[in-house]
Amino acid sequence: MDACTSVTHPSSCSSAFMGHNFQRISHSHCSVAVKEEAVTWRLTAARYASSPKRRQSLTYFPAPRLAIRGAATKPSKSPAEEDWSIKRAKLVEKRVRSVDPKEALRLQNENSFVILDVRPEAEFNEAHPPGAINVEIYRLIKEWTAWDIARRAAFAFFGIFQGTEENPNFLQTVESKLDKDAKIIVACSSGGTMKPSQNLPEGQQSRSLIAAYLLVLKGYTKVYHLDGGLYAWFKEGLPAVSKE
Repeated sequence: MDACTSVTHPSSCSSAFMGHNFQRISHSHCSVAVKEEAVTWRLTAARYASSPKRRQSLTYFPAPRLAIRGAATKPSKSPAEEDWSIKRAKLVEKRVRSVDPKEALRLQNENSFVILDVRPEAEFNEAHPPGAINVEIYRLIKEWTAWDIARRAAFAFFGIFQGTEENPNFLQTVESKLDKDAKIIVACSSGGTMKPSQNLPEGQQSRSLIAAYLLVLKGYTKVYHLDGGLYAWFKEGLPAVSKE
């Protein structure tokens, strides 16, 4: 058994396990209950000495059978967690263009493009382009499953008490606001890039590029990406409003 694993005898377990031949094992990643079978087997050993032959019957329990209860198991990988190289290839295949902030403003004003701001709601409320729609692709962790509790603890270990998770309702919310033929410019804080460079031969992914990837997978065909993100938008002094 691993060094980080401890076993508690049934007599010290909670009443929920009393009377059921369960032992609890506490591991660094999960809690395991161990059930001892009621089956026994006998080993008869013959002892020979100067006195007449004697037989001694010894009874043993077999190795316990493990039954895992409520382990903190990570959910299966979602499309948003796909490798960046695969996301980038799909974005290039679907001809997702990156536009700078001034070009994005022109497209918004002259060609009916909608800016889809995928930052957290709190950031959107502080400042955003006029007319932008907010659907956060990542949200504050809301659930309390074993996996979510483990993730909260991991964030807290690094001093981060506002940990985020993928928003499972992202696409559903976008579909309720924008039709499949809508002209969309996806924006986040930093923007990321699909352009290769010496240090980043495959570019660098961002929340907006991940969102663009999810949108093209869903069938949206007119998806652009804000190069430089909203940081560049605000830095250039382009229009911005706040939501109180």
